[in-house]
Amino acid sequence: MMGVQEYLEILRNIRDCAFATVDCTGAPAVRIIDVMLVEEGRLYFCTARGKNFYAELMANPAVAVTGLNKEWQTVRLMGRAERLADGEQKAMIDRIFQENPSMEGVYPGEARYILEAFVIAEGRLEFFDLGKSPICRESSSFGRAEREEKGFRITEDCIGCGTCAAVCPQQCIAEGEPYKIAAAHCLHCGLCFESCPVEAIERLDSEAH
Repeated sequence: MMGVQEYLEILRNIRDCAFATVDCTGAPAVRIIDVMLVEEGRLYFCTARGKNFYAELMANPAVAVTGLNKEWQTVRLMGRAERLADGEQKAMIDRIFQENPSMEGVYPGEARYILEAFVIAEGRLEFFDLGKSPICRESSSFGRAEREEKGFRITEDCIGCGTCAAVCPQQCIAEGEPYKIAAAHCLHCGLCFESCPVEAIERLDSEAH
């Protein structure tokens, strides 16, 4: 299992990632934003004060970030984007431009200071590798965020019929009393959950997968 910094480095290497926020009407909004810097288990990015993205972050810091690299590895980050303090802004914007020299062509000279820097210092991370067979899934958390367990679990109500193992697309369910799902290889598709004749499989969270 990788560490938080390694997950964040994947997003940094992808660079152009999808950032989802909540707009002023409560509707979801998503756009491509550059991951500018990753260090000490924190992710930094910036945006201009005149943008809707900036207003959304200031009104509601909840954000989700997703990126997919060429190896078919996805990292999903759900956390809080906090604006850096006024006294830190200029130095961080200068640092961002130093680490990302192409920014000078977009915001030349003093124009760079229309940008403000944000940091994601806490959140939950999900890693999903579709480039392997069977697939590989990992989850983690950082800062004050708690790790969230997802997927499905086979309970003691299991009768050992093997239906779940037979239908599993990744063949990641092992025989036992009860049968057991290998969470690291589970797609979270729910086919076992829907197929169990005695409803012995439970969802570990209320989200749709």
